[in-house]
Amino acid sequence: MKHAAPSAPFAGPFALATVSATGGAPYPALVTPDGRALDLRAALDDPALTTRALLERWDEVLPRLRTLAADDSAARRPLDGLRTHAPVEPRQIFQSGANYRQHVIDLEVAHRAPDDPRTVEEARAEIAAVMDRRAAEDLPYVFIGLPSALTGPYDDVVLPSWAEQPDWELELAAVIARPAHRVSVEEALDHVAGYTIANDLTDRATVFRRDMKAIGTDWLRSKNAPGFTPLGPWIVPAESIADPGDLRVTLKLNGETMQDESTKDMLFGVARLVSYISRTARLLPGDLVLTGSPAGNGIHWGRLLRDGDVMDASITGLGAQRTRCVQEGV
Repeated sequence: MKHAAPSAPFAGPFALATVSATGGAPYPALVTPDGRALDLRAALDDPALTTRALLERWDEVLPRLRTLAADDSAARRPLDGLRTHAPVEPRQIFQSGANYRQHVIDLEVAHRAPDDPRTVEEARAEIAAVMDRRAAEDLPYVFIGLPSALTGPYDDVVLPSWAEQPDWELELAAVIARPAHRVSVEEALDHVAGYTIANDLTDRATVFRRDMKAIGTDWLRSKNAPGFTPLGPWIVPAESIADPGDLRVTLKLNGETMQDESTKDMLFGVARLVSYISRTARLLPGDLVLTGSPAGNGIHWGRLLRDGDVMDASITGLGAQRTRCVQEGV
């Protein structure tokens, strides 16, 4: 079910969205801060245009988008009455884990062995030192997600019947425009078209394989149920975000703030993540790079997601999501 979009401005003169009218096919739209959408299929004279195809032509199209945003005579229609989908259908999703310093410290302390002789303060200090060394000397931890897990920013999130501990993880996501392979940290941000919001839900109970402990994490099972990654609402061009390393990431559950942290707490920023991923993989237009989630997940609070919960999620300059949880079979 689609729910009413919360009012949330975004940075800059325009953003990109994927929307549809009732009974119509999704299409790419230029959205302006006054809450109106311009059908880019007509504006760019390409009836088959998709948001991903637009990103493939980013260098050519970006100047035209700036012009269209400034043209008050353009035939825009109110966003009210349009359905907002995930803003892009990527071919690849790269997800960073354990990338927020405070989050990792909290998790490590919470999962200490019962016979750990250290006090909480001693454990926090030791883990903090490890995190600082990791940020300076180590490599990011990145795994791969499925595009089929994406859903719209205002759609219901179905909690699978088998998910015992469904949890939220709000994240900044970078959207790739220019293909990237073996790019340096200094070059990496040149390949980013813009940024959006991702809530990368996780079933904590299935993160680790109980039957094969030596094999480690099971990201397929724990993160890739259909609709487990609400995305959007907008792609805000990178030129409108002064510093992706200084944005506020906030998630409220039923009106209560659970996550509220700056991206300054990331161990590895967007440029380091993109560069690292590109050393192995070839990043393609429309691909997503999720940058990890800050402290304040449900496992920290001892309160996991359940039927009827409403999540309000926002990141500075990128707008906001509102999603409601629905238990499968209820």
